[in-house]
Amino acid sequence: MRGLPFTCRSEGGAQTMAEQETIAILGGTGDLGTGLAMRWSKAGYRIVIGSRTLEKARNAVANLHAISPETPAEAMENPDAAKAGDIVVLTVPFAHQLSTLESVKSGLAGKILIDVSVPLIPPRVGTVQLPEAGSAGKQAQDFLGDAVMVVSAFQNVAAHLLQKDVKIECDVLVAGNKRNARDKVIALAEAAGMTAWHAGPIENAAAAEALTSVLIQVNRRHDISHSGIKIVGQDER
Repeated sequence: MRGLPFTCRSEGGAQTMAEQETIAILGGTGDLGTGLAMRWSKAGYRIVIGSRTLEKARNAVANLHAISPETPAEAMENPDAAKAGDIVVLTVPFAHQLSTLESVKSGLAGKILIDVSVPLIPPRVGTVQLPEAGSAGKQAQDFLGDAVMVVSAFQNVAAHLLQKDVKIECDVLVAGNKRNARDKVIALAEAAGMTAWHAGPIENAAAAEALTSVLIQVNRRHDISHSGIKIVGQDER
């Protein structure tokens, strides 16, 4: 794979802020976790891949290196990964969201948790099925409490495109209760080559999560591989 076009290293090899931070990706075995790991590593972040067992985490790192040999990553069990991360990203299937958060809760205090969960419930993944809490993001925030800043993002991005040297056309909606946490996640999205927008409090995560099922229907009915959303109306940024 060629170098991605959004690498952000400082001149002369000086260490950037990104290079001083660790992003722990829990459940980083799928396309989304792998793609984000590749792009954030290119932007100078240290990457830790977490899984339920160390063996699974090591397998995930091996799979990552098979796709992108130039992407360094460390394997850890989820609780250790959560403790090691300055920022933690949850990329597990929705069915495992709460059980994973239960296992890592003690390592998340005071941190940003980026939750990319979407409540897709087979076989009706093209139908919106939000949980009782209103959204997966709100469910995570309720479960973890105010000690953790949950930010919901990246639900509408085609995961397989993150692994390619292409521009991501889909914008990212960023919902969370703390403005500074949303700012941080928007900066992370931009470091990975995407445009992101403040979408308000964590309750608004419901919109992006529901849009995922809508986009699945668009893909099916119009023979599109990766439909997405775009915010319009502002002069070029």
